[in-house]
Amino acid sequence: MLRTYRDTFALLGPVLPALSFLGRLPTAMCQLGSVLLVAQTSGSLATAGLAGGALAAGQTVAGPLLGRLADRRGQRGPVLAASLANAVAVAVLVLAAVARAPLGLLVPLALLAGATVPQIGPLARTRSVALARRAGADDRTVGAVLSFEGTLDEVSFVLGPALVGLAAALAHPGAALLGAALLLALCGTGFALHPTARATAPGPDATATRPGAAERTRLPGSAYALRVTMALQGAMFGASQAGITALTTGLGAPAQAGLVYAAMGVMSAAVGLSLAALPARIGLASRWRAATAGLVLLSVPLLAVDSLPGLYAVVTVLGAAYAPHLITVFALTERTVPAGRLAEAMAFLTSGIVGGQALALALSGRLAEQHGAPAAFAVAVGAAVACAVLSWTVRTGGPRGPLRPGGAAPSGSAARG
Repeated sequence: MLRTYRDTFALLGPVLPALSFLGRLPTAMCQLGSVLLVAQTSGSLATAGLAGGALAAGQTVAGPLLGRLADRRGQRGPVLAASLANAVAVAVLVLAAVARAPLGLLVPLALLAGATVPQIGPLARTRSVALARRAGADDRTVGAVLSFEGTLDEVSFVLGPALVGLAAALAHPGAALLGAALLLALCGTGFALHPTARATAPGPDATATRPGAAERTRLPGSAYALRVTMALQGAMFGASQAGITALTTGLGAPAQAGLVYAAMGVMSAAVGLSLAALPARIGLASRWRAATAGLVLLSVPLLAVDSLPGLYAVVTVLGAAYAPHLITVFALTERTVPAGRLAEAMAFLTSGIVGGQALALALSGRLAEQHGAPAAFAVAVGAAVACAVLSWTVRTGGPRGPLRPGGAAPSGSAARG
C-alpha cells in the first residue's frame, strides 16, 4: 500500500493535491456557512433553509454543465472563470445577508453561489486519472489515485464545517464565508493554472472531445445506475445528519452533532486510504456489492440507538462503509464512460451526492420533528437497501471509450476493457 501511494505522489507531485484540497475546502464551508449566516442575520430558520437549499440546487444543476464544458475545452478556462465568479458570488451573498436583504434577493444570490462552484473535487479526479493513464499506470495505481482523492474529499467535508462552526463561535459566520471566498480565488486560480491542466486538454485529433461528439457518444445504462446510487449515498448523508441532530438535541447535547458527524468522516477517510491495500483480484463489481452490503448492515443499528455513546459508536463504525462505496463508484464510472465525458460524469456523481443530501435532509428533518430520530434514520437505511439492490442487479463494465485526453493506452486488465 505504501509503495502504491509513493507511486501516486510521484505522479501528482506535492503542489497539485495541496491546491485541489484547499480549492475544494470552500465548497464544504459554504453550505453550512450560508445557513448559519442567513439564520443569524434574518432570525429565521425557514429563510436560512431556503437559502441553503438554493445553493445546493445551483450546484446540483450547474455542476455537470461545468464538467461538460471542461471535457470540451479543457479545465483551465472553465475552472478559472468559475473560481473567480464563485468567490465574487459568495462575497456578495455575505454582504446581502449582513445588510438584511429580503428573501427575494437572498435566494437568487445563493442559487448563483451554488451554480458557480468550480467543481474542483470531480475535476481533480479527472485530472489525476488522466495523469496516471498518460504515465501508463496500472489499474491498482489508478485505484489508489481515486482513493486518495476520495480521502481529500472526506477530510474537506469534515474540516470545512468545523472551520465554519469555529468562526461562527469566535466571530461571525460571514467571516468564514469571506475567508472561503478568498481561499477559492487563490487556490482555485492556482488549480486552474497548474501545468497539469494540460493533461485534460482535448487534443486536435481527439474526436471524443470535438464539439457535438460527446452528445453522439451514448452512455451505457450502468453509468446512469451509478449516478442513482451516488444520489442515494447523498440521501444517506442527509438523513443521517437529520437523525443525528434530532437525537443529540433530544438528549440535551445539540453541540455534539457536529462532533458525531466528524467522527464518521474521520473513519471514512481512514478506511478510504486503506483501500489501496486490497488485492487486485477483487474486482470493482465485487467491491461495489460488498460496500453496499456494508452500508445496509452497519446502518440498521441506527434504528435502535438511544444514547450519546451508542450514537458515537454506531455512526463511527458506519463511516467505514462510506468511503469504499464512494471510491468504488467513482472507479466504476472511470472504467465505464467514454473519455470525452469523464469530467461531466464525475461532476454528475458529485452533484448527485449534493442533491440527494439536500432532498433527504429536508424530508427526514420533517420526519424527525414529527416522529423522532428513528424516522430519519429509517430513510438512511432505506437508501442503503436501494444501493444494495442496484449493486446486485446492474451489470457494470463495458468497452472503454477512446484514450483519456493526453493519455497513453491503458495497461493490463484496463486495456482489455
